[in-house]
Amino acid sequence: MPKFEKHIFVCGNQRLPGQPRPSCDPEGKAELQKLFKRKLAKRGLQGKVRANQSGCLDQCEHGPNVVVYPEAIWYGRVTMNDVEEIIESHIVGGKPVERLMIAEECLNTASCAHKPAKVPLPD
Repeated sequence: MPKFEKHIFVCGNQRLPGQPRPSCDPEGKAELQKLFKRKLAKRGLQGKVRANQSGCLDQCEHGPNVVVYPEAIWYGRVTMNDVEEIIESHIVGGKPVERLMIAEECLNTASCAHKPAKVPLPD
């Protein structure tokens, strides 16, 4: 089997209610990932593009999160209504969907405008 041209990781992290950080898939239904798979199959792309459910991508405040490799394009606040646009524009057309991209300065940082301030741990 040839390697995939693109790999889409869809965060499926769940947290219990009341946790300090939000969940990307609070109900644990993987609906976003399943929709990507259905739409990719409908376009005949399932052998070229893989959509996987992932664990926490650690961008919780921007979720639900999706990352597309090999380009390492990070999308935040992705809804079911965004799936078709991501596939059409980015996966098929090669043009990332800018309005959904997580700002570079927010990726893998201790703080950004979207993350709450960390409370220091007691001694």
